[in-house]
This record gives sequence, C-alpha cells and structure tokens, in this order.
Amino acid sequence: MYDKCQTNGSLMSDISCEKMERITIRLPRQQAEMLERLVEMGEFPTVSEAVRYAVRELIQKHSGQILRDREQISINV
Repeated sequence: MYDKCQTNGSLMSDISCEKMERITIRLPRQQAEMLERLVEMGEFPTVSEAVRYAVRELIQKHSGQILRDREQISINV
C-alpha cells in the first residue's frame, strides 16, 4: 500500500517520488509546444516523461565521455 503523489497530472508512488529530483527548465515556446504535441499524439503520457526520455538518451549518448572525464579527474587529483 503506497500513498500517491501528484506529478503533472499523473499519480506516482511515494517511492518513485522520493527518487525523483524536481528541476525547472526554460524552453523556447516552439520546443514546449512540440513536447505538448508529442503528448497529444500519445507518444508520451506526460511532458515530464518526454523530457525524462530525452535526458536518458542524452546521458546514454555521452556516458562514455562522462566516464572518461571522471577517470581523468580522479587520476589528476
């Protein structure tokens, strides 16, 4: 039995809510409208989920570089 929290119109368990950080971003109107359109088309359940998907893709794309940079920092310290 989980309590529910409200996140952009969808309910999430407390466990999910506790693991999520809230950040605020500013986007050009056209990008925000495109995200809303993706939701309207059924590609994503919420704009937040569309943004999370994009962030996951970005991190996956650059994860090798992030790890290499981290190793260089730890070697140089």
